[in-house]
Amino acid sequence: MALPSFSPCKQIEQLIAEHRPVAGTQLVLAYSGGVDSEVLAYGLAEFAQLHPEYRYLLVHVHHGLSDNAAMWQTHCVTRAKQYQLPIVVKRVQVDSGPRVSIEAAARDARYSALQSVMEPGDILLTAHHQDDQLETLLLALKRGLGPKGLAAMGTIQGLGKHFWLVRPLLDIQREQIETFANAQALAHIEDESNADSRFDRNFLRLHVIPQLKSRWPAIAATTSRSAQLCADQQALIDEEVGARLPAMLVNLPHRVFPVLDLKLLAAQRPLWRAQLLRGFIESQGHAMPSVVQLQQALSQLLDAKPDAKVEIRFQATLLRRFRHYLYLSEYQPRCNVALSNLMVDITTLPLADVATRVQIDPQRQLQFFIASQGVRVRMPMPGETVSVRFAVPGSLRCHPHMRDKGRELKKLWQEFDVPPWERDSVPLLYFNERIVAAIGYWVERKFVAASDQMGLDIQLK
Repeated sequence: MALPSFSPCKQIEQLIAEHRPVAGTQLVLAYSGGVDSEVLAYGLAEFAQLHPEYRYLLVHVHHGLSDNAAMWQTHCVTRAKQYQLPIVVKRVQVDSGPRVSIEAAARDARYSALQSVMEPGDILLTAHHQDDQLETLLLALKRGLGPKGLAAMGTIQGLGKHFWLVRPLLDIQREQIETFANAQALAHIEDESNADSRFDRNFLRLHVIPQLKSRWPAIAATTSRSAQLCADQQALIDEEVGARLPAMLVNLPHRVFPVLDLKLLAAQRPLWRAQLLRGFIESQGHAMPSVVQLQQALSQLLDAKPDAKVEIRFQATLLRRFRHYLYLSEYQPRCNVALSNLMVDITTLPLADVATRVQIDPQRQLQFFIASQGVRVRMPMPGETVSVRFAVPGSLRCHPHMRDKGRELKKLWQEFDVPPWERDSVPLLYFNERIVAAIGYWVERKFVAASDQMGLDIQLK
């Protein structure tokens, strides 16, 4: 039975018309030189002749994993000239070692290299086809993924926060692509690693999918429909999560991102708790945990005693509970650099509306402004040394400007809902040996500038 013919140019045209990019948008093709990307490059060259309003770029990623990598690079550069399309070659270092998937590491390095040459709004074209979709679905089943994982790949998807990913060949069979390449006499490379069945995708491609197709010839098409149904169901779940989640988020003072109210989460039906927690994690840009990790996290977060210290880490994400709120942050190894007694040269303090900056750690700095309004610190007097300190004893008695009476520092941290793990990193301003302000929280009452005086407005950036 003859396979239906197709035009890679028309496949591109259909999806680009659906996406409607503005003139000047750059279309970037992930160009390996294999038969799939060769056919797509051929189609993109034809499309570019018809649509000069866009910019075009082929990107060949040199992984350095094969002795033939230099030859593949030469092939791609030569073919790009024939297609009259610009090309860049990006060399990457692929992580390797125990418990590291070379496939996953190479993919991560590849996408990082591709995005490094893209601008916000650019479109990345990849040559994934129907058989790739089947492989992805089978791997998702092997991993025990839910609807989101089983949705596999989409024809048009967001890539990070700034780019788009378009797969024009996703409904085209591998055999159709090879037939097209032969008909057009397209030279392409053959990656010898594709014959190594130690890699999961190659095992499926070489040993499993041919058997499946011999029994059920249409299995790639039917599983693609299943993937689309899963994507539709996931879209409904995401929509419902988007409707429910905002009511459970709390914007606390001095925080960039909201926290999740665990009391409200616990009031939800069990099946929705996991979905809402996933939605909260995803909304703050963190990687998704596994099903097992998510269930363990829910159990610890919701079943712990109110005063229990709960801290859960998976990959680079840290989940912490304080009172009945869930805080998310990126895991960072503890810094051993002392942060206390950072001296501020008062001769450099601003005389106009220009900030004096003091770096307090690699990620943060203090900015000192002269101010005549609002709660502000009085100017230091001659002979007063100015310093920034951290992690002072909790027994220190402080008197915030908005309180009638003073209180111990450890009690104030609780009053201001400062989580325990953040307290030692709050910068404290000192004049000589007296605390002047907890920056971002309060000014000591005795050090507030008078209404008719200029003072210091100190901001943490």
